[in-house]
Amino acid sequence: MKIVIVGGTGLIGARLVNNLRHQGHEVVAASPSRGINSVTGEGLAAALAGAQVVVDVTNSPSWEDKAVLEFFETSTRNLLAAEAVARVGHHVALSVVGSERLLTSGFFRAKVAQEKLIHASPLPHTIVRATQFFEFVGSIANSATDGQTVRLPSALMQPISADDVAAALADVAVAKPLKSMVELAGPEAIPLDELVRQFLKANSDPRTVVTDDQAPYFGIPLNHRSLVPDGNPRLGPTDFEAWLRRSTQKP
Repeated sequence: MKIVIVGGTGLIGARLVNNLRHQGHEVVAASPSRGINSVTGEGLAAALAGAQVVVDVTNSPSWEDKAVLEFFETSTRNLLAAEAVARVGHHVALSVVGSERLLTSGFFRAKVAQEKLIHASPLPHTIVRATQFFEFVGSIANSATDGQTVRLPSALMQPISADDVAAALADVAVAKPLKSMVELAGPEAIPLDELVRQFLKANSDPRTVVTDDQAPYFGIPLNHRSLVPDGNPRLGPTDFEAWLRRSTQKP
C-alpha cells in the first residue's frame, strides 16, 4: 500500500513510518519540514496521489484555546477534502482517551471537534484513542512542580509506550476501516501520583511527590477515572516498570 503519515516526523509518526516501511509499504512521512503542510494545504495533493491510507498523528504547536482549535479543525478539513479528491480509502486519526471528560481544556475541546469532523465525513475512517504516553510522564511532573514538590492527584492513569501506540496504529492502518473508534491503553492502571513517584525515583530525581486530589492535571480538574478507558481497550504489551528500566539504562 501507499500510506501517508501526516505528522510523520514526530514521536509517534517517526515510529509508525519505520514500522510500516519494515512491512514493505510505500510510506510518505508528511510534515511541514518536508514541504507537506496540512494547515496551509501545501504539498497535500501531490503527497496523497495514489495513496490508499492516510494516518493523521499531527499535533498543534500551541495549546492556546483559539490556536489549538483552529489547528485541528483546519488541518482535518484540509486532509479530508484532499483525501476525497485523491480517493483515499481509509482515514486514520490518533486522538486521546477521555477527551469528552476533559472539556475544561481547550486542547481536548479541539480533539473532540476533530473527531466530530471525521465522523461526519463520508470517508471510511478509524479513530484511535490512546491514553497518555510513558514518554510524557516527565512533562507531567514538570507541570506540577513547585520548588522541590510535585503536587498531583491519585486519579488513575493507564499510560502506554509510544512504540506500542505506533504498532497498534500500523495494524489499524492496513486493516479495513472500522468507521468507529478504538481505544488503546497500557497494561496497567496506576495512580497518577504513584506513576510520577516511580519515574522520579528511577531517574534519581530529588523532587517529592505530594498526593493532592484537588491538584489539576495540566490545569484540568480530574475525577478518579477521567484518564482511563471505558470498556475493553486494546492493551499495549509494555508495562511501565519495564519501560523505565530501558529508558534509564546508562549507555
